[in-house]
Amino acid sequence: MTTIWKSGNKKSPNQATSTNTISGTMLSSWSRQQKLAMIVCFTFLGLFLAMSACSTKSQKPALAGVSSPKATSATAAAAPVATPATAVATAPAKKTSRKRPANVTYTDPNSGVSFLYPRKFALTTGNEALPQFAPLGDAVMNFVQPGGVAIATVEAPAGSYPGTDFASAFFNVNVNRNLSEQECEHFAFVDSHNVNGAPVDAAKVKIGSTDMETTSNFSASAMTQTETQYYHTYTNGACYEYVLSVGTAGYGVKDGVEPVNRDEVFARLDKILATVKINPVEQEQVAEATSSGDSK
Repeated sequence: MTTIWKSGNKKSPNQATSTNTISGTMLSSWSRQQKLAMIVCFTFLGLFLAMSACSTKSQKPALAGVSSPKATSATAAAAPVATPATAVATAPAKKTSRKRPANVTYTDPNSGVSFLYPRKFALTTGNEALPQFAPLGDAVMNFVQPGGVAIATVEAPAGSYPGTDFASAFFNVNVNRNLSEQECEHFAFVDSHNVNGAPVDAAKVKIGSTDMETTSNFSASAMTQTETQYYHTYTNGACYEYVLSVGTAGYGVKDGVEPVNRDEVFARLDKILATVKINPVEQEQVAEATSSGDSK
């Protein structure tokens, strides 16, 4: 058996080596270019991405600043408005002095008498409450029977009517436990100052809600003139007397001095009389007040 070798398709070793060398050279040369191209591509891609990122970041604030009117109003409504704190200067509280009332209340628990009088008037009570008719002496109680006791007297200041002949004005309260209701209606002396000189009977008057009997008297001298009004009322088993008196300097007044308006002064005393109240008391208390006044 004979083997026949064909060498037409068989390559020589040198030929194979040359072919591999050319192929490796071409592969090596293409790979380097490809690498450069890829590096350049990646470089441009990186620059593009960086520029895109910068562009995106720069556009975000502008987009955030644009909002619809509704969103703006809602945001403004939700956001509290900061108001600047202002310091409030508080002035120290002024001490307000309370004004004292113009009138003072006098109350006697033993006789039950109470009344209002001006604060500027001088008050005396008890045995020292018997007033004086200017310089004429002590005022005389106008009861038909003895046993009267002075309760209280309030007197106007001497300078109450400057520039006039005013001398004195007082309001006085007395009580007499020894009189009956019929005797309380009468007076020891009545007004005789009229054109005929005849006595004038007592008159009935109503002061507030109280019925009273009243009379008046007038006395004068070269130095003084005194006009007095008396009022009687019976309650608590006793006779209560109220005396209103106005005194002037009389005929010896200096030139340039005006006579005081007596009606005006009496109107001031009438206001005190209108406030008189007599609270109910036991007759023993009235008797005790009367006896204590007698003993002084």
